[in-house]
Amino acid sequence: MTTSRNIARFFEEQLSNAKTHFERALDCKHTEFDDLYPYMNEHPQFFWYKRYVAWQELLTVVRLAKELEIEWKHLFTDKQVQYIECKVLEARVLDYWYENDQQELKEEVGADD
Repeated sequence: MTTSRNIARFFEEQLSNAKTHFERALDCKHTEFDDLYPYMNEHPQFFWYKRYVAWQELLTVVRLAKELEIEWKHLFTDKQVQYIECKVLEARVLDYWYENDQQELKEEVGADD
């Protein structure tokens, strides 16, 4: 039992790290990938490639969690789960990844009026 809990905790941490890495890539913030290819920062395609690599990392960790029957969906919004399950990194993923977060922010700001 302890081992399965440790594995679940490990994968939850890996999922959280992969999600953060993808979100930093979406926001064009510094990631480990920048350190690997510092000379690429000057190329416009770099940011798309960086996002693709982070997306693949996220999909890989999710796939492994699924294979081990470890719950992963609770770390994401329903819309993000749909994007992950579709597996394709397309414009709507980039444009609407934070959609629920932005809606909640609008609701919080609107509540003060």
